[in-house]
Amino acid sequence: MAQNIRFMNPKSVAKPPGYTHVVEVTGPGRTVYIAGQLGLDVNGKLVGAGDFRAQAMQAFENLKAAVAEVGAEMASIVKINNYIVDIGTNIAAFRELRNRYFNMAAPPASTAVGVPALAVPGALFEIEAIVALPA
Repeated sequence: MAQNIRFMNPKSVAKPPGYTHVVEVTGPGRTVYIAGQLGLDVNGKLVGAGDFRAQAMQAFENLKAAVAEVGAEMASIVKINNYIVDIGTNIAAFRELRNRYFNMAAPPASTAVGVPALAVPGALFEIEAIVALPA
């Protein structure tokens, strides 16, 4: 993890499980924005029709590949936004997978939103990220 990144949880706010309330990035550095990643394979085909876990795992793998493309690792991600179809049913599986892919000692800031549908028919999960890297 870059030395210009600090992960903080204010003492006056309840400590969150699996994410950090405040992530500070100081310059100099690079900021990389990763577009929403779905559970699509290399051919653009949706994996695991109706299977949230399979789709989410593929989306996390796609995110990992996107981060590697800029020479970084998942620990360099400072913010994720997650879009979950049927969030009441799928939030536990999301949290379990998220905890596998991120350093839970310093997890990124995170927002999870329940949505009725995503842009790709049948998609159940999408994740986008912001990566902070040294200059």
